[in-house]
Amino acid sequence: MITLSDVKANPLVKTFIEKGNAHLGQMGYTDHGFVHVSLVANLSREIMLKLGYDERTAELAGIAGYLHDLGNVVNRNGHSQSGALIAMEILRRMEMEPAEVAVIGAAIGNHDEGSGHPVNEVAAALILADKSHVHRNRVRNTDVSTFDIHDRVNYAVQDSGLIVREKEKIITMQLTIDTSICPVMEYFEIFLSRMLMCRRAADFLGCQFELIINGAKLL
Repeated sequence: MITLSDVKANPLVKTFIEKGNAHLGQMGYTDHGFVHVSLVANLSREIMLKLGYDERTAELAGIAGYLHDLGNVVNRNGHSQSGALIAMEILRRMEMEPAEVAVIGAAIGNHDEGSGHPVNEVAAALILADKSHVHRNRVRNTDVSTFDIHDRVNYAVQDSGLIVREKEKIITMQLTIDTSICPVMEYFEIFLSRMLMCRRAADFLGCQFELIINGAKLL
């Protein structure tokens, strides 16, 4: 069976993540490199295990998390769909089972809030893991005076975490935001669609979704 370690060692995967992140940097986007995809991979896997899914499903979620942004090597627009096609071809060449390739491809192709849906459990875990990674260490612009709203929102987040309470069937996204940098309303201005997508993903997994910012429950 193809593992996350096998995928990480693939030279195409390494290059596409590195180059895709460089392309986004040229366009002023936050970091989407190895730190981001590794965090999303680990959290996707952890969500599956905490909710009682088997080890192989958790491993597929980890692989989907690691590969989910490959499409950035082509273009940011439609990156979820192009990334799914790229990932499926790489996994096919690695001789992964077709049914597993299909699960991962669907998860990657559905992780973007503009067009995605939690079509399977791996997709649901990927959505939650990806959308919860908001933090100031993702901001690449070093000139605070030129921050756009995305830079401000990410830089304002001092701490973020996704808490899975498996017994209560509650998934909580918890953020600490410096409101002197960015008011909470600006967070909602650009991330509301992502939070609603997280709620749908949690619902697919049989859980409730909560959003807590600076100790206040907002969703």
